[in-house]
Amino acid sequence: MNKLRDEVVLITGAGKGSGRYLAQAFAERGAIVAANDISPINVEEVVEQIVAKGGQAKAYIDDIAKKVAAQSIVKQVEEDFGRIDILINHAAVQPHVSLLDMDEWDWHRVLDVNLTGAFLMIQAVGRLMRASSPGVIINLISPRREQSEREAPFVASMSGLDGLTHEAAREVSPYGIRVYAVKNVAEKIVEDVFALLDLQMEER
Repeated sequence: MNKLRDEVVLITGAGKGSGRYLAQAFAERGAIVAANDISPINVEEVVEQIVAKGGQAKAYIDDIAKKVAAQSIVKQVEEDFGRIDILINHAAVQPHVSLLDMDEWDWHRVLDVNLTGAFLMIQAVGRLMRASSPGVIINLISPRREQSEREAPFVASMSGLDGLTHEAAREVSPYGIRVYAVKNVAEKIVEDVFALLDLQMEER
């Protein structure tokens, strides 16, 4: 029996990259996919592809970096499917601008999406999980490239997200909520996430 069948999975940044791969992979395993992105263009295509193959998915278009929007997404998913079993925080922005030439808006936008957005989603989904049933939260953290250039805010946000993950895991564990960080390597992301989930489900 597929352990993920009918599990409700909310994925932020599901329109592209690892978020898209995971949305498709979860759907193939019978999960219900709540796919979020700030733009409808790519994420609605993902949802259409899943539904065309007989899967269950719905798009939720909003900016997770804004508190009201993040809370609204979670509320809508709860109204549609009754709960959230797994949250995947993938939404991120990565401007390639020199630190000395960067506008303050770019700096704030990277931290707002990559770090504050993850915090808002952890908080909103965590409260729902605490009140209903335990679940799993996974933060995808892009590793720093050895020869990375013009990525200061992105690297800073990923370091912050790693720290947030560890502290969140400690704080919410009494409620049965598990929080993990997974290295965001596109070629391995599906394998790594499902290996983690398989292990976590065995320990329930």
